[in-house]
Amino acid sequence: MNNKTTNTLNHWYTLDLKVILEGIFVGLLSGIIIVLYRLCLSNADKIRKNIYSFITPNVGYRVIWFAFLILVGLFLGWLVKKYPMIKGSGIPQIKGFLVRQLNINWLKELILKFFGGILSIGCGLSLGREGPSVQMGATVGLGFSRVFKRLHLEEKYLVTAGASAGLATAFNAPLAGVIFSLEELHRNFSPVILMCAMGASITADFISSNFFGLTPIFDFTNLSVLPLKYYGLIILLGIVAAILGCVFNKLLVLASTYIDGNSKIHYLLKPIIPLVLSGIIAFTIPDILGGGHDLIVSLTGSNMLLRIICILFVSKLLFTVICYGSGVPGGIFLPVLVLGALIGKGFGQVCVDLIGIDSTYILNFITLAMGAYFTAIVKAPITGSILVTEMTGSFNHLLPLITICLVAQIVTDILNSGAIYDILLERLLKNKKGNWLKNATDEKVILEVPVMFGSEIEHKKIKNITWPNNCLVVGIKRGEKELIPNGEYKIYAGDFLIVLADSDVAHTLKPELLDMSTV
Repeated sequence: MNNKTTNTLNHWYTLDLKVILEGIFVGLLSGIIIVLYRLCLSNADKIRKNIYSFITPNVGYRVIWFAFLILVGLFLGWLVKKYPMIKGSGIPQIKGFLVRQLNINWLKELILKFFGGILSIGCGLSLGREGPSVQMGATVGLGFSRVFKRLHLEEKYLVTAGASAGLATAFNAPLAGVIFSLEELHRNFSPVILMCAMGASITADFISSNFFGLTPIFDFTNLSVLPLKYYGLIILLGIVAAILGCVFNKLLVLASTYIDGNSKIHYLLKPIIPLVLSGIIAFTIPDILGGGHDLIVSLTGSNMLLRIICILFVSKLLFTVICYGSGVPGGIFLPVLVLGALIGKGFGQVCVDLIGIDSTYILNFITLAMGAYFTAIVKAPITGSILVTEMTGSFNHLLPLITICLVAQIVTDILNSGAIYDILLERLLKNKKGNWLKNATDEKVILEVPVMFGSEIEHKKIKNITWPNNCLVVGIKRGEKELIPNGEYKIYAGDFLIVLADSDVAHTLKPELLDMSTV
């Protein structure tokens, strides 16, 4: 057994406590950086609103402002062309890195994502802070790993911890940050990832809370408990949100294809399209500018005409897909939640008018539709449920949230709609836009593979299973015990297989092993 294999195995068996402590430190650094990012975005938002208040009555100043937007667009076009890994939310790039398909220049991309996001979101584009926050947190974890020369085995946990801390800081949602790392980034449960991400998320949230307070992002103080007799309406709302979520995914892919992926449009001009559009929108429908936090808050107040809700929804949807489709730095979480809130507002008002339900429950439908729409687009129902719960600060609606997110997940599965970040990652890899890992190495990695009830390898001996090439089962976690197996060991549901593999083929082995261990 060569030295790298020995080092990897020795490192694995002393990893648990170490990654928790390192995750806490990564969470501390990520929390500070993302707090600074949020403060800069908040100030940029105030400055933009003051500028529009000042230039509205003066046409001459409007011309100067549009010239400024064009200059920003030219700069962003040059920036994302030179550094394509800072495009969009950055979450597909992190997923690509974790499956060993993309490389990350952590320091450059951390700095450029920070300032690129401030420029694009600060100028009013319909983009969110959470995607860039996740990517920046992940690059902090990667930077820690590279500076202190950690093995690749440890590196992926630190990157995941940083990503969790980024989401936790962006939305004051530590639990959602942890669940996101398990459900979206890794798509499986791992105790090591859980502990590392939890340490990072809690630490980052502590930093964030010291700056922004303990108040939830959306303080829905008048949220009543929805009666069980209205659960039929929840199912209907979940279906509506799921269908509209599928529409969003298709439009986002189309916008990315015909703007960012269009070679006929010069790369310097692509960001100018949404930026100039944002200037026009500022004088027509200013409510849809930016991420949309204020718009969600406004929906919780007085009644709004249904046609106004429809206009806001269509305008926000189209503006969001154009902004993201141009390739500028920025996420979609917050705009997606805004669109979900608009769906819930319209649905609730229709129920009040046609069925005569109490108008106080409109706020419930707003909250539930946010989770359902998020689930329909990202295909992460647990993250959607927990995220909306933490953002609204009330656990009274957790049961209906889980219900509606499950409905949205089922409907999108029936409609064969994929998860948006998986779709975007496939496009990224297909178009080869990013920093590719060109050379194979002899680095070894450890893969954790959970065994599910009813899988094809359950109750089989290790020697009787046809394993993929280039991997070796070196351990089994069974409850609190870690076993060193031989060929006679039987595998049971609930086991975690510890598999040693070459790093350059790990991204293909993991899905193959998961297929064997699931139903």
